[in-house]
Amino acid sequence: MTRTAYRTRVAAGAADREACFAVRKEVFVTEQGVPEDLEYDELDAVAVHVLAVRDDGTPLGTGRLLHGAAAAGRTGGDPAVGSLGRLAVTAAARGLGVGAALVRALEDAARAHGLTAMDLHAQTHALGFYERLGYTAHGPEFPDAGIPHRAMRRTL
Repeated sequence: MTRTAYRTRVAAGAADREACFAVRKEVFVTEQGVPEDLEYDELDAVAVHVLAVRDDGTPLGTGRLLHGAAAAGRTGGDPAVGSLGRLAVTAAARGLGVGAALVRALEDAARAHGLTAMDLHAQTHALGFYERLGYTAHGPEFPDAGIPHRAMRRTL
């Protein structure tokens, strides 16, 4: 099997942001049934979005980083902690390492913003994925958009 060549980058410009939103729609709204009005929010305007694209430009995955005031509600108000969220990989790209590459790109962006830790809310089925990347779960399970989640953190 040939390994798909792809790269990750911080989304720059309207076309990249639309590609990020299209991946999120495919994964969260279409596959997982998250209501579209819950998937997109005012924080998208201030978030750092990352995008994974195949060498031919096809979008494979995305994620976003919230920092500063935008992250405060998700990080307990600690300005040194970012919030990783909206991590999505298209069905066709799963198993290629895209998710891990996106997490690392988001962590790099967090470091560039002077952050020292990253919080996230993981769907419970994805806990093992994040644990392998160094995140530790804490607190009880809770529902988000009707899907069970747990809070996790990693020191950068």
